[in-house]
Amino acid sequence: MNEIERARRYTWHVLISGIAAMWVVIAISVGVRIEDGQLDWRRIALALIAAIGFTSLCPRIIRAVLDRRYPTRLVVVAAVLALAAAAVGGAAPTAWGFVLVAWLSIATLHIPRRASLMVAVGTWLTCVGVSTLTWQDNLFAGGMDLTFQEVLFFNALIYGVFCVVVPPSNRLWIWIWMLAEEAHKGREAHTKLALAEERLRFARDLHDLVGHQLSAIAVKTELAVRLSDVDGDAARGEMAEVNTLTRKALKELRQAVRGYRELDLAAEVNSVKGVLEAAGVRCEVRLPYRELPPGVAPVFAYAVREAVTNVLKHSTATFCEITISFTAQEAELIVRNDGVARRQAVDLGSGLAGMGERLAAVGGRMTANPTADGQFLLTAVVSLPLTG
Repeated sequence: MNEIERARRYTWHVLISGIAAMWVVIAISVGVRIEDGQLDWRRIALALIAAIGFTSLCPRIIRAVLDRRYPTRLVVVAAVLALAAAAVGGAAPTAWGFVLVAWLSIATLHIPRRASLMVAVGTWLTCVGVSTLTWQDNLFAGGMDLTFQEVLFFNALIYGVFCVVVPPSNRLWIWIWMLAEEAHKGREAHTKLALAEERLRFARDLHDLVGHQLSAIAVKTELAVRLSDVDGDAARGEMAEVNTLTRKALKELRQAVRGYRELDLAAEVNSVKGVLEAAGVRCEVRLPYRELPPGVAPVFAYAVREAVTNVLKHSTATFCEITISFTAQEAELIVRNDGVARRQAVDLGSGLAGMGERLAAVGGRMTANPTADGQFLLTAVVSLPLTG
């Protein structure tokens, strides 16, 4: 389960907890009625049926809201069931009337603020009205010997507090969930953009490296064909140049595919730092104050690019640290982040596996493993001077 799925499940549990609280209130009120010997089992049975039907609709409503849909029909049916449960069971705010409060907690999700306010006011009026009609069933009236006016005042006050507090609190959770979802989508978009830019870069490399040679080969081949019947020596000279150009194009094509083309390490580090920070990942870079030994910078530039791509694609990091150091015997690159990849360390993927092959070609080695403190550590080491 990834982070966004975990956040969705947590939000779902928070929202459904209001329904669980409703059943706790109902159980307490029924228990009090049993002790007082005032329980009407027929009315309780009807109220329970309505409350169970209402409860069965709540998970579907919440899932629809998390999917950014407002299930109007389900909300209306749930309102009817909640009202029936409150009217039949007795609409005291500390008993069956809490079903209406539970309905309010999900009915105001993912709707405009003004509409939410109107629903809250309508629910408050309904609760006060129904509790007025069933005021003799109020626990306050029986247990505290209150008058009708006093019961009405207490009901209006308690329902007012519920209608003011419940909608904003649940709407806050939905707002946080939507922000998290949008942030996750933005992160995926950044990753896709980085991959698209990499594909464009590779396409440009192929065009720059091979395009000129292929054009020259086409021209010289056509010229050799024309000279073959007129000047055999000149035609052979042109074909010899074609052979040279072909070998050069093949060599450069292999360099582009294997990723051995020279890169500027400083420019690459600045580029990946910008991409990470745009994706919301704090990036710290530590580079040596001296110039790296010959041949090390291009190797580490590719390693940095692949390591950061791996951070964006396969982790949930909030920070990334890039450190490069060297001695007379070896140079070392360390990329550390706090988002451990979901895959096992032995399954490095084609990108990191390719990086390991490139390092091995120059006598280097790479390790990529989760650490005990919940971080992911990638280390690339090359011996000096470089070989291969």
